Amino acid sequence: MKPVTNQSSVIAQPASSPMPHHAADSSAQIESSPVDAPTIEPVIHPTAIVASDARIGRRVHIGAYCIIGQHVTLEDDVRLESHVHIDGRTIVGEGTRVFPFVSIGLAPQDLKYDEESSETRIGRRTTIREFVTVHRGTAHGGMLTTVGDNCLLMAQAHVAHDCHVGNNVIMANAATLAGHVTVAEHATIGAYSGVHQFCRVGREAFIGGYSVVVKDALPFAKTVGNHARCYGLNTVGLKRRGFAPESIRALSQAFRLLLAAKLNTTQALERIITSELNDTPEVRELITFIQASQRGVIK
Repeated sequence: MKPVTNQSSVIAQPASSPMPHHAADSSAQIESSPVDAPTIEPVIHPTAIVASDARIGRRVHIGAYCIIGQHVTLEDDVRLESHVHIDGRTIVGEGTRVFPFVSIGLAPQDLKYDEESSETRIGRRTTIREFVTVHRGTAHGGMLTTVGDNCLLMAQAHVAHDCHVGNNVIMANAATLAGHVTVAEHATIGAYSGVHQFCRVGREAFIGGYSVVVKDALPFAKTVGNHARCYGLNTVGLKRRGFAPESIRALSQAFRLLLAAKLNTTQALERIITSELNDTPEVRELITFIQASQRGVIK
């Protein structure tokens, strides 16, 4: 093992020898700390297998039967409960907790993947529950898969290659992202929902359980069904998140024009842009999201 020296930007270095060693191997390097900080060694269960070139931070806990590859970085206070497999060029952020039978950074389920040296990054203080899978990126999608800070990925959720999941996202049980999906911060994706490849899920969006999302899901909205439809503003969620009443009113009027005014999307956008609703930052964000869509938006 190697100590983590620069946790904000560290990338695991290629190993001189690809052979991993058992955690109890006497050749394991002891974690070092700065002079002005206490030395707190990682706790590694004797049955865990940790590659010699893996970078392990302070106070890391690696439970029974975990497997950690040679290009993996575990930042300070990461906790792997047991039976966790992390491989590839993967960084797991400070304070993240990973439950049993999770797989992070392994090869994607993409026939075009050709063993390229792509990456996976997990943010800080994220919770990843049992049987979750997060796959590394590919050459066709930017070589990187990311999950942000303070996320909750419930049991059996799946994040495919080249996905980008923002901060504070919740993915309920068995929620599934196909490749190249982008999920903005504070979005919630309900249990057993599936998001089609290359789709976007907007900020503060709420995707109901068992939904099939084949176009972009609007920010601030409730989107539910198979195939999914938009059911207007997520008013309760925005109030809980502390959005200003005037912002909620403006968004509500904008959604009425989009969904209930018998206007097509272009006509509704023109009406919103030329009205005082366009003075509200959240409404402008909604407009920008729609204008940037490549697959169309769910209405």
